[in-house]
Amino acid sequence: MIPVSRLAATTATLAVAAALTACGTTKVEPAAVASAAPASQTCADDRTTTATGPVSLTDGVGRKVELAKPASRVAVLEWQQTEDVLTLCLNPVAVADAKGYTTYVKAETLPASVVDTGERGEPDLDKLYAANPDLIIVEAFKANDEIITKLEKRGVPVLATVGADASGQIANMKKVFSMIGQATGRTERADLVIKQFDQHLAEAKQKVAAASVTAKDFLFFDGWIEGGNVVIRPYGKGALFTELGEQLGMTAAWTDAINKTYGSGGVDPAYGLAQTDIEGLTAVGGATLFYSDDQTADSYAKELVKSPIWTKLPAVAEGRAHAFPAGVWGAGGPKSNEEAIDAYVKILTKQ
Repeated sequence: MIPVSRLAATTATLAVAAALTACGTTKVEPAAVASAAPASQTCADDRTTTATGPVSLTDGVGRKVELAKPASRVAVLEWQQTEDVLTLCLNPVAVADAKGYTTYVKAETLPASVVDTGERGEPDLDKLYAANPDLIIVEAFKANDEIITKLEKRGVPVLATVGADASGQIANMKKVFSMIGQATGRTERADLVIKQFDQHLAEAKQKVAAASVTAKDFLFFDGWIEGGNVVIRPYGKGALFTELGEQLGMTAAWTDAINKTYGSGGVDPAYGLAQTDIEGLTAVGGATLFYSDDQTADSYAKELVKSPIWTKLPAVAEGRAHAFPAGVWGAGGPKSNEEAIDAYVKILTKQ
């Protein structure tokens, strides 16, 4: 999961909602998600087969995971992997923070019957094991992570996935998805989804190229309220949504040099995320801005547009500040990433 220390309000900051109207006459329009994924990618039309034999794999942190048969009663303790399980056409028996997932991740619908184990970082173990899972999927960055050590004592197999890798976020997203596909016997389904994701991205590149976009410098950001002040979290080099934008032909505006002057605490080495304030956005000059339009009760976005610094930014004044549509999760699986691609394309091609 995204580190809590850098994302005090993670569940709120990546949520996106309706259009914002800035101070004065500057209107910031949200992009609507383009057409849904192809029907062949939905579980209703899925014709792939599920394996039945033993499973042997090495997980994201180098642990050997052995299963007598593919897992079918899966518990998941992070949103990306919850989305992945659903995309693989398997309903998890338990998930962490079901309410938060339902609020902020729209790529896959979570069944109401799923057991909610509470906080993503601190699950209720009694609820978790009462769901009788045959596999627990967690997010970790090392084999001796506290959550792995705690869960292994109970005898249920644990699959650890690495949720972020700034050296290649798209590749890591696919790796996590494929790993879960193998553990659940859904490798054929996983291969199909990844193939369709690659096709989706390739077609998006063609659409953006055909549009002859001239304003290519860009920044995606989200934020939160801390001590009554707006905290901005720029997505730097190595961030997932930055990598998607670069794949579409844009150039990341939040550089290491900018971060040294305007950032706070450096860019997160796994997620490619930085931290600044509203004034820090001036560092990217005339770059086009994309951001999460959080409309929760303590929304940073509602306060952001009240700032005179915000309204004077070139992108805002020129109508090039765009809110992403609601429910596009910034650390999701193939489906969430396709939604982000669609949002970029709709904005860049002015559809």
